[in-house]
Amino acid sequence: MAKPLHSATSSGGGLDRRRWLLAAAAATAAAGWQAGATAAGPPLLTRRIPSSGETVPVVGLGSWITFNVGNDPAALAGCTEVVRAFFDAGGRMIDSSPMYGSSQPAIGHALAQLKRPAALFSAEKVWVGDAARGPGQIEASRAFWGVPRFDLMQVHNLLSWQEHLPRLQAMKAAGKLRYVGISTSEGRRHAELERIMRTQTIDFVQLSLNLLDREAEQSLLPLAQERGIAVIVNRPFREGALLDALKRHKLPGWAAEIDCENWAQVALKFAVSHPAVTCAIPATSQVAHLRQNMGAARGRLPDATLRARMAADVAAL
Repeated sequence: MAKPLHSATSSGGGLDRRRWLLAAAAATAAAGWQAGATAAGPPLLTRRIPSSGETVPVVGLGSWITFNVGNDPAALAGCTEVVRAFFDAGGRMIDSSPMYGSSQPAIGHALAQLKRPAALFSAEKVWVGDAARGPGQIEASRAFWGVPRFDLMQVHNLLSWQEHLPRLQAMKAAGKLRYVGISTSEGRRHAELERIMRTQTIDFVQLSLNLLDREAEQSLLPLAQERGIAVIVNRPFREGALLDALKRHKLPGWAAEIDCENWAQVALKFAVSHPAVTCAIPATSQVAHLRQNMGAARGRLPDATLRARMAADVAAL
């Protein structure tokens, strides 16, 4: 993260200061964005993980589709720049799954290029019907990422959760994981997800929430608050379809009231402003979009009244 220019000290007079400023400008140009853009702005909004008290920024980074780039060198370099910009902006949580094609190796490549940033909060999933293959899949995922252990391991789309969850809990007890969770992106699984949340001890749940898909607000999000379960929001943009529809419309006047400069920030602030939500994980392959997304982790958030108005206004467009 670039330091503000005014924070530098000079021990050798004007010439040393000039050299320092020139060096800082060169480093900024290499990084590809304005000096102090992160450090000079307000701090990132964070939320607490109920089971531990640890905090994470309210905007993370997903990898579904966008990081499934195979071995293409240019595409891998693009993923690396997205991850670089993510950490430069203060990001922490990166989420992936064995379901996401080559996304895991692409993340591992980026982390290796960036010397494995200490801020990383690694969120992965186990996704295999034959539960006996779970440990092997988790180890393969760990090797792809190049991390000593994952921070969070989730059972993806509830697949064979009855067998996977006890194993993940045992791994957590042995220090091989920090958190255990379960995920879905399909509303048809919400009833079963609710039963799991009521009966199992988990740290995280991952589900879908956006300006148009609000089913989770009815029972799942209140239940997460009641049970002390952190919530990760996936599909905040409906895989881009929501933003494609909204970009044809002018931003409403209330967008300025919550410091939003674009529809992406509106959509993300709607998701993360729910008091049960810990982090949203939009996916992108473009650095400019990544920076827009991270802007949603700064400034004011809507209250419950404005959240309702936002959803109503968007539904009416």
